[in-house]
Amino acid sequence: MILIKFQRKTFKYYGKKSNKPKVVPVEELLHLLEQLEIAMSTSAENPPSQALLSVSDLKASYDESIILRGVDLEVPPNSVVALLGRNGVGKTSLLRSIMGLMPRTEGKIYFEGKSIEGLRGDQRARLGLGYVPQGRDIFPNLTVRENLEVSLSIAGKAGKERLEQVYTLFPVIHEMLARKGGVLSGGQQQQLAIGRALLTNPKLLILDEPTEGIQPSIIDQIEDAIHLLKKQGNLSIILVEQYLDFAKAASDKFYILDRGSVVLTGESEELTSEVIGKHLTV
Repeated sequence: MILIKFQRKTFKYYGKKSNKPKVVPVEELLHLLEQLEIAMSTSAENPPSQALLSVSDLKASYDESIILRGVDLEVPPNSVVALLGRNGVGKTSLLRSIMGLMPRTEGKIYFEGKSIEGLRGDQRARLGLGYVPQGRDIFPNLTVRENLEVSLSIAGKAGKERLEQVYTLFPVIHEMLARKGGVLSGGQQQQLAIGRALLTNPKLLILDEPTEGIQPSIIDQIEDAIHLLKKQGNLSIILVEQYLDFAKAASDKFYILDRGSVVLTGESEELTSEVIGKHLTV
């Protein structure tokens, strides 16, 4: 018989072969239970490839409108993939479906070879998916330091080890720790949002329109940061972007969506003016 007794911040575990209890912090128990739930909700059956992320025949609807129509997408390890398309073709919906923030109707999503459709958004984040949504979603009434501490409280030791890297990538964050997030410029808020996501130590970072409304000098800094992160060899990135020069320079591979379907994919150097004129010009 196994008996567990809770006492404030610890619990006592009585095993089958010992009358002496083992005292363990409740936080450790909750972490173990969380990991068990994630393990029970994922499966490794028939992963389609060795890609870090693989999306297969993904379909999604909103009310009566079909948003995604059988999308296939792969993100290899240590790569940057640009997701392109005109406004309203399903790019953000695809990202939200990958993150578990929008329900799919059909299809499979594999991360590191395991099916993750059964996981909530927070559980997918704990597996290593980081997400910076369009609009950035920082906390405007918190200081820059407090915004970062939100991620540090989740990431723990790994996040603290990565904090200096974030300051190196985006020095302005370190310079403005005492300022409220709401008084930063759009570009500074974007740097904060990306830095905050990096503190969770993601294996895949998803950026939705990171250059929207941002001055050119900060766009250059974000591009430099993407190249540096890729060189370190432990992170892949999905980049939804309307600024095509930036997308081409920052990425290795592209997918073009139109009306909820992938209409073209290839290496980023194949993103020619002819392709842009046919699929991306408004």
